[in-house]
Amino acid sequence: MKPHLVCHMITSLDGRLHPSGWSRSPDGTRAEWSGIYERLHEALDGDGWIVGRVTMAEMAKGTPHPPAETGTVDRRRHLPVPGAASYAIALDRGGKLHFAGSTLGGDPVVVVLGGDVPDSHLAELAADGIGYLVSDGAELDLAALLTEIGRQLGIRRLLLEGGANANGAFFAAGLVDEVSLLLCPALDGRTGVSTIVEAGDTGLADKVELSLISCEPAGHGTLHLRYAVRPL
Repeated sequence: MKPHLVCHMITSLDGRLHPSGWSRSPDGTRAEWSGIYERLHEALDGDGWIVGRVTMAEMAKGTPHPPAETGTVDRRRHLPVPGAASYAIALDRGGKLHFAGSTLGGDPVVVVLGGDVPDSHLAELAADGIGYLVSDGAELDLAALLTEIGRQLGIRRLLLEGGANANGAFFAAGLVDEVSLLLCPALDGRTGVSTIVEAGDTGLADKVELSLISCEPAGHGTLHLRYAVRPL
């Protein structure tokens, strides 16, 4: 069974993703809103969190460093830290992420990769203590990989936290169970800036249905919205 997937995001009133471009408010600062978002992250009590490649690249901060000798690598999975309290999971179909350490915020890192990633990259991840799961095909089978994540890592509740394309892919595949949205008193207004969910030209109009679970003030002018998601 796949984990219960909660898309947990922070957004301006116009649905934009990057706080660096948001307007100001006398009700609170971007730092305070970020603190509320992190507090809600903890309260949602996930067994791990998952992000796309671009989002993870902002945190990974590594450079390519394949080992001199690749040796034999497991083409299916490498999970050096089973049973952790929480995991940091990244989607990286092409094997472009490199890491400066094996954990983020104390959470062991696990990378989900496409089936054509080279052995040298798998060897680099394994040498760094990074876990990985490899898809059967070149493209990521998100449903199968979620099930594998649940089975191999014991994850029952997973927080999906961006970016826009990663979120959109999970919504389009009918895999998101819930939305947790921190709505901030700010506007962005820039053209061409990512929203919190992007699903290509076809969008999500005929793919999901949302119903309100709760709406509560979360401090500093923010609202915490929760919605149940049903695929159509």
